Amino acid sequence: MSQGEDVVAVRDALRRVVDPEAGINIVDLGLVYGISFEGGGLRIDLTMTSPACPMGEMIVDNVHSELAAVLPPALELDVRIVWEPPWSPDRMSDSARQHFGW
Repeated sequence: MSQGEDVVAVRDALRRVVDPEAGINIVDLGLVYGISFEGGGLRIDLTMTSPACPMGEMIVDNVHSELAAVLPPALELDVRIVWEPPWSPDRMSDSARQHFGW
């Protein structure tokens, strides 16, 4: 599998992680800022809708669970919470906007 195909597989797995407050997956919500394979591992940069998000830890745990199901066990996973740039609704997909009736 090529790195591009790997990124697609990772993104598909991340679509199974739902923000319970918003009721939509973290990819369409625009919380996934980066997916990169570096140094024999996988780095995921995520943000939350706000620094006070009470579901942040649960979302990160679900990211680990979903990716563990599709990644080789030897691949090191580094999930980082980033705050720059701040999340805004502009990051949402069209389907997420439709979900909220925007």
